[in-house]
Amino acid sequence: MNIRSLTRGDGVLIGAAVVLFIASFLDIAGCSATADICSKIDTPSSWEFAYLGWGSFFLGIVGAALIVASHALPEQRKVAGLELGQVGTSFTIASAWTLLMWIFEADNAGAGLILGLIAALIAAGAAVAGPLVPALKVPLIGAPKPQAPQPYGMQSGQPGQPGVPGGYGYPGAQQPQYGGPQSPSQGAGQPFGGQAATPQPQAAQQPEPQAAAPAPQPASDFAPFWFAVPVARPLYAEDGSQAQIAELAPGTWYLAVDQRGSALVAQTQDGRRGVLQDTSGIQRG
Repeated sequence: MNIRSLTRGDGVLIGAAVVLFIASFLDIAGCSATADICSKIDTPSSWEFAYLGWGSFFLGIVGAALIVASHALPEQRKVAGLELGQVGTSFTIASAWTLLMWIFEADNAGAGLILGLIAALIAAGAAVAGPLVPALKVPLIGAPKPQAPQPYGMQSGQPGQPGVPGGYGYPGAQQPQYGGPQSPSQGAGQPFGGQAATPQPQAAQQPEPQAAAPAPQPASDFAPFWFAVPVARPLYAEDGSQAQIAELAPGTWYLAVDQRGSALVAQTQDGRRGVLQDTSGIQRG
């Protein structure tokens, strides 16, 4: 379960469910008599009427919980062929509708009914508008800022250990490049498996023709960088097919290693590489 995939709409649902739970224990009927008489009257809560407590208040709480769970789970779960979010939205709408009918039928609605109706309407509105309103689709918990990225392939740590700070895929201290200078104790300049040459008497050496210097390669304008996606997005294979190899989740930092037009070649923390076709709204590290 990834709580970083929750959105502001989920935060509104959680708050509405908490208020709905509190309202279920308050009085559902008011008292218009004097204070002395009202103090002697025991007004019931919603849980003393099963069809109100379980059929309205509890239904709204469960609906909000199902929607939040559908966003936090790594894979979509289904109930009777419907996704959890769809079932939860139906529950919140049913809860708001039944509480509204209770308000219309009550002669003197109490604080429990009034507060419960407000919370149920907010939950139903967030459930319906959450996937549509951009302000409600913003991640509830922002992704942590990574360290300043180093050039790709220059990270410290043990190779093949993704996800470990300081290891592969994380910024860190630079390592000597392949083929760089080595310690004299390791036989610098000698072929692999060779031994140090025996000193020979000095002799006249003929000047060797110098090889032509290789033409400099044009430097690429692309520099690897860290990024996070605002919503879950698929990562497709690099061969150009539409085969999905992974799904990028919000709240996690990924490394962009190349660019193909408007798409990015991204690398996950377990070493898989693929093409992110939808790069709109990404957060650069």
